[in-house]
Amino acid sequence: MRLLALSLLAVFPVQAQTTPRLRDVRVRVLSTMLTDSKGVGEWGFAALVETDGRRILFDTGARPDTVWKNIQEMNLDLSSITDVILSHNHGDHTGGLLTLRRELAKKNPKAISRAHVGQGAFYDRANGNLLRKIRAEYEGTGGSFVEYDAPRELFPGAWLTGPVKRTYPERNWSGTGKLTRPDGSVTEDNLPEDMSLVLDTDRGLVVISGCGHAGIINTLEQARRVVRNAPIHAAIGGWHLFAASDETLDWTASKLKDFGLQNFLGAHCTGIEAVYLLRAKTGLTRRTAAVAAVGAEFSLKAGLNPGVIAK
Repeated sequence: MRLLALSLLAVFPVQAQTTPRLRDVRVRVLSTMLTDSKGVGEWGFAALVETDGRRILFDTGARPDTVWKNIQEMNLDLSSITDVILSHNHGDHTGGLLTLRRELAKKNPKAISRAHVGQGAFYDRANGNLLRKIRAEYEGTGGSFVEYDAPRELFPGAWLTGPVKRTYPERNWSGTGKLTRPDGSVTEDNLPEDMSLVLDTDRGLVVISGCGHAGIINTLEQARRVVRNAPIHAAIGGWHLFAASDETLDWTASKLKDFGLQNFLGAHCTGIEAVYLLRAKTGLTRRTAAVAAVGAEFSLKAGLNPGVIAK
C-alpha cells in the first residue's frame, strides 16, 4: 500500500514556531565506509535517530545484512522502531530494508513497517531502481510507503524537508543517468526525491542527510525556511562532497559559516578530505568536526563522538 502526503499537508514556518523544541537528540551511525572497534564498513549509510523518547531509522545501508549484523554487534535492538526514512532510491541507502523488516518483525510485527520517501523515489531510472524492484516484496511483508511531495512534520520537533528546492546550482550527484517521469518525459536524474530529516532544538537545527544530492546548502537553507531561521547546530551524514573542487568547498564553507554551523559529522560520500577542508575553512575543530565511523555518535549533551579511529 502506498500513501501520498499531498502539498496541502505541507508545513510552513508559522506552524513550526508553535511546536515545542526537542530537548534530547542522539544520532548513531550504523553504516558508513569507515569502521571502528565494532561493525563492518561499506559504501552506504544508515543511522539510528533518538529524540525525546522516540526512535526512527534513517536509511538502511547498502548490503542486505550490514546494518542487521552491525546492530547485533553493537547490542542495539531496533525492533521497537516502526518508521524508516529513505533519503532517496539508491541501493546504498535502501539495500538493508527487506532484511531489517523481516528480521525485526520476528520480534515485533510492526517493526520497520512504514517507509517514508520523497516523490520521485519510484520513478523509472535508466540505470535501474532497486527501491522500485523491492517495493512489492516489502509491501508483501505488510510494509507501506508514505510518499511526500512537500515538507512535513513527522512528530513534534521533527520534520522531513520533502524534495529540496534547488536554489543554488549544486550538482551533488554523479553520472549522467536519466529518469522517466509519470508523464513520459525523460530528464537528467538529479535525484529529485532527495530529502533530509530536521530536528528542531533550543540550540538550533540538527539535520541528518543520506547523500545530500540536492546540495548541502540547498538542504540546510530549506530546513531553515521550513522549520525556522535558526543556526545549524549540527549537520550529520552523507553530503556527496568527496569529488568537490577547492572552489566549491570554499563557497560551501562560506555558506556554512553564514548558517552558524556548530557541529559537522561527515559520513559516507562526504569524503575524508572534504571534511578536513571544511573543518579548516569553517573554523571548526577536531571536537566539532570529524569523519564518522560505524558507531559514531552525536548528541545534544555530549556533542560529537566520531570513534577512536576518526578523532
